[in-house]
Amino acid sequence: MPFVTEFEFILPRGYVDREGEVHQKGLMRLATAADEILPMKDPRVQQNPSYLTIILLSRVITKLGTLKALNTSIIEGLFTSDLAFLHDFYSRINETGISSVKAVCPKCEHGFEVETSPAGE
Repeated sequence: MPFVTEFEFILPRGYVDREGEVHQKGLMRLATAADEILPMKDPRVQQNPSYLTIILLSRVITKLGTLKALNTSIIEGLFTSDLAFLHDFYSRINETGISSVKAVCPKCEHGFEVETSPAGE
């Protein structure tokens, strides 16, 4: 089985561009040490540590819909539910290397994994 470094996701709401097109489907790659270290030098992060998430996501999201390029302005323009989804997705794939979560059926108590990225939830 090959080592997976990019993971598909679908945003719950999606980024709405200037033309009104909604971009929901994307790819996120695993973060490198540089992805987490270099933004710490950015003045925006030094002034507001919460901005680290914006820069980090702009570095690791490799595709979002049909957008040609991704930058911090696009991440800033996301709905808060999409930002929360991406933050959680980032943590999940970088900590475990998988985009699924374990679940248990409440009736039969059978354990299984649910792939969260295609549903975006």
